[in-house]
Amino acid sequence: QVHLEESGGSLVQTVGSLRLSCAASRSIFIGYVMGWYRLAPGNQREWVARISLGHVTVYAGSVKGRFIFSRDNVKSTVSLQMNNLRPNDTAIYYCNGCRNLWACTPEGSWGQGTQVTVSF
Repeated sequence: QVHLEESGGSLVQTVGSLRLSCAASRSIFIGYVMGWYRLAPGNQREWVARISLGHVTVYAGSVKGRFIFSRDNVKSTVSLQMNNLRPNDTAIYYCNGCRNLWACTPEGSWGQGTQVTVSF
């Protein structure tokens, strides 16, 4: 059974920082690209960042240079260090796995996510 559990979301002021974590069951983590996604009110879910098994990362333009994605292949966890946060980063953040770093279709069931709220 696939299990994804996100944590670390909070209320933070503009230009503040947060670190999100995601624990994944081994069945989705091993051999998979892992990604962070976010869902803001009124918007569709969008991808934020991806990381390959070999720690190659890609970022959406809106977060590049501010967010850092890392993974621990032993603990089956991924983390997203978010710096210089902006109000439009406010969203529920989710993690998921996929097969291809450049053509990524999430394969696991979505967890509950973790709420990030950035105030002015």
